Amino acid sequence: MKKFIYILLTLVGLLVITIASLELHSSYAVSPSINKNAPVITYQEITINASAQKVYQVMSDIDHWATWHLDVEDPKLTGPFEKGSSFDWKSGGLTIHSTLHTVSRGHKIGWSGKAFGAFAIHNWSFVENNGQTTVKVEESMEGWMVTLMRNKFQKGLEHSLQVWLKNLKVKAEE
Repeated sequence: MKKFIYILLTLVGLLVITIASLELHSSYAVSPSINKNAPVITYQEITINASAQKVYQVMSDIDHWATWHLDVEDPKLTGPFEKGSSFDWKSGGLTIHSTLHTVSRGHKIGWSGKAFGAFAIHNWSFVENNGQTTVKVEESMEGWMVTLMRNKFQKGLEHSLQVWLKNLKVKAEE
């Protein structure tokens, strides 16, 4: 029995060391474009009956995301809403630290974010036509955990962005 416990503890220790090593030595290219070679990629869009400026205003108010999008918890922008500013938030049980890489008032918002075992690049665009706004979002995810659980992350990301877009539509059309 002692030998079994020793082997089990050794395996757990090796697993912890492997995960810690993967986290410490992972580096990702921060880019205004999604990684087209990432294991998880999705594109979503929705048409909203509101001006692009109104939709942009709702999306750029990071500190209030949780009031209309319940999949987000504790969003907090540190600094002004501009390229290079960062924000922290929680989604899907993960704490995420993100940095804005694209801010084009009324037109585009983009950020990159890192969480345990994952790195994502999010890009949102807002195009107005005849009083309606088409919102397009694209996102790539990579990292050791994303690679290991690709199908779960793909389905989860697609669902998450569909819900986010629907919630954005409801809020912007108020």
